Amino acid sequence: MSVVFLNQKFIPSEEAKISPMDRGFLFGDGVYEVLPSYDGEIIGFDLHIDRLKTNMSAVGISLSWTHQKWLEICKTLIKKNGFGSLGVYLHVSRGPEPVRSHSYADGIDPTVFVFSFKIPPEQIVCKSQIVPYKVSTSLDLRWSRCQIKATSLLGNVMHLQQGQQNGFNETLLFNDKDELREGSTCNVYIVKNGVVITPPLDNHILPGITRCILLDLLLKDGSIGVEERIISKEEVFSATEVWITSSSKGVIPVVEVDGKLINDGEVGDIWLLAQKIYSAGKKNY
Repeated sequence: MSVVFLNQKFIPSEEAKISPMDRGFLFGDGVYEVLPSYDGEIIGFDLHIDRLKTNMSAVGISLSWTHQKWLEICKTLIKKNGFGSLGVYLHVSRGPEPVRSHSYADGIDPTVFVFSFKIPPEQIVCKSQIVPYKVSTSLDLRWSRCQIKATSLLGNVMHLQQGQQNGFNETLLFNDKDELREGSTCNVYIVKNGVVITPPLDNHILPGITRCILLDLLLKDGSIGVEERIISKEEVFSATEVWITSSSKGVIPVVEVDGKLINDGEVGDIWLLAQKIYSAGKKNY
């Protein structure tokens, strides 16, 4: 039986109850974060909480908790659930109102729900021990404010589910000009002429924390070139390597896109070097 945090209390998960009038349930009116932790050590904590606060401000949810309060909640929850490799999910909805209405009143008390779940162990820097992904592509059919990590993820869910039903691990999303945006649950990169390239952030791309850490580490190390620029679908298919990143997955190589092999279906050398750099430095964030 796991322990969760709900509105100032740590309780068994079976006892956690949220009002059906909560705007998070009725409208997906909320934001969230997922923090990876390994034996109690959280990766990118301040970056995650900074983004959570930015997103709450963007949608007008008022919650003045400090970084220290969030850290105490996360650390306590990890301890109560047995350490190991755990993701910590932070969910803040606008809260419940007595009447369902698209508009909302000021002064609603937000609902805060935090729970942990098992994630894969830390990646081993070895080509033979990484499980690469096979991905599909799709026109991006989601809304136009994807930079907000909102809980209303139906568009993402439908894109991911469609790909998985066809035997793919992920779905890469493109705009109507065949320009790469991101995956349904991740940021995306290609390698061309030894340079790591990823789309620049805008309102269609989530500013991923793993993306932030990885790019910062690569730039500081200097042994691999980095570019943020528009990437065409043609460039994805002709890339030397393709990767995805997320907080719960880490840095994953992609060896097949829409049935076409990338790097002859083999994990690439640039991924291996970048993985070494990321693994060595990620706990400094």
